[in-house]
Amino acid sequence: MKLVLASHNAGKLAELRAILEPAVAGLELVGYDGPEPVEDGISYLENALIKARAANKHTGLPAIADDSGLAVEILGGWPGIFSARWAGGRDNVANRRLLLAQLADVKAEHRAAAFVCTIAFVDGEDEVSFTGFWSGSISFEERGTNGHGYDPVFIPEGFEVTAAELEPEVKNALSHRAEAVGQLISYLNA
Repeated sequence: MKLVLASHNAGKLAELRAILEPAVAGLELVGYDGPEPVEDGISYLENALIKARAANKHTGLPAIADDSGLAVEILGGWPGIFSARWAGGRDNVANRRLLLAQLADVKAEHRAAAFVCTIAFVDGEDEVSFTGFWSGSISFEERGTNGHGYDPVFIPEGFEVTAAELEPEVKNALSHRAEAVGQLISYLNA
C-alpha cells in the first residue's frame, strides 16, 4: 500500500519512513509534491485534516499529515497551534525567548505544559485521527542542543533535563509524535 505524507519536509519523510515501513507490512511511504494548502484551522486536528485532504485529493493516494505544538497550562493552552509563529514568525529562538519572558515570574509548580501531536489519515471519505501527548513543564532557561523548536525549554515529566538534553533515540521513543505514530501503526495493521 502506498501512503503519501502531506509534507514537503524531506527530513520528516525520512524519519517517518524509517518508523512506518518496518512496522506495517507492505507499506511504502511517499513524499508529496503538490501545492501546500493554507493551514487556517483552529485546532491541531483541523490543520492536520486540511493537509491530509489536500494530499489525498492531489495524489489519489491515502494520505497522512500531522500538526503539533506546545500547550502551556498557565497560558490557557497557548501557544498551541500557533507555536511555530508565537513570536510573529517562524523563528525558534524568538519563540522560546518570548515564552520564557511570558513565564518569567511564574513559579516552577505552575509551569506545566505538554507537547501535542495530531496525525490525520485520509483515504477518500475515510478520515481517522490519532493524538499523542508528552507532559512536562517549562524550564527557566534554555538547555541542550539536541532537537528543535521548544525542546530546549521543555522538561519531560519524570526528567530533570530538557528534551534538547535527551539523546535523540530517547526523545523519539517518548515524544507526543511517537505516541500518535504508534496509534497510526496500530490502525494500519488492524
